[in-house]
Amino acid sequence: MPAELSVNLNAVAILRNRRDLPWPSVVDMGRIALRAGAHGLTVHPRPDQRHIRFSDLPALRQLIDEEFPQDEFNIEGYPTEAFLRLVAASRPEQVTLVPDDPSQPTSDHGWDFIADRDMLTSVVAQLKEHGARVSLFCDPDASQAQLEAAKATGADRVELYTGPYGACHDDSARASKELESLKKTAGIAEALGLGVNAGHDLTVANLPALTRAIPNMAEVSIGHGLTADALEYGMAETVRRFRTALGQ
Repeated sequence: MPAELSVNLNAVAILRNRRDLPWPSVVDMGRIALRAGAHGLTVHPRPDQRHIRFSDLPALRQLIDEEFPQDEFNIEGYPTEAFLRLVAASRPEQVTLVPDDPSQPTSDHGWDFIADRDMLTSVVAQLKEHGARVSLFCDPDASQAQLEAAKATGADRVELYTGPYGACHDDSARASKELESLKKTAGIAEALGLGVNAGHDLTVANLPALTRAIPNMAEVSIGHGLTADALEYGMAETVRRFRTALGQ
């Protein structure tokens, strides 16, 4: 079964926020993406609201509930009390926990599952009370011990950080090494009973090799590369192109 595509709307929101105007609308872009066959929408509401705003969350929840009830809302973030309140109000189908400092421009590393196991276990239990599936951001070369600790938190999935793989767009030999690392980590996770998501710097060009390496991958969350392509091809055609790259 090919991996599902969740469209990350953060880059759309960044463009909107350059002006005090309501366009491009994250809701309208989300609607186009879902109509074109995306399985879900992803947002990462940071404390400074520099891209997705807190006010976007109820509007996106309403979009999915009223027009695309078969699809999913995925909210990413570091589990502060404020973030957990947003999640409780938004009722996402999936929450992806990331170990980001609020000042980071983007996620760039996975959790230390051993060091953070107790905290994550508590947060995962809280999120599951709200009915959410929980995914934990994971380094591409996580060890057996790290993934065993991730499993012990009660999480459902890990999301492999594919930034190092995406950065090899002009170095095929290095890309092959990064892909082998991702494949090994995914294999350990799957053997432990964890589902595998992936995200960061994924493109139409590098997705096919990733899907061949991790054939049981459940979902990819893609924002920057997809939004860049949408400037050239339009959102609907871009979603179709990414779905084709996933083998859908």
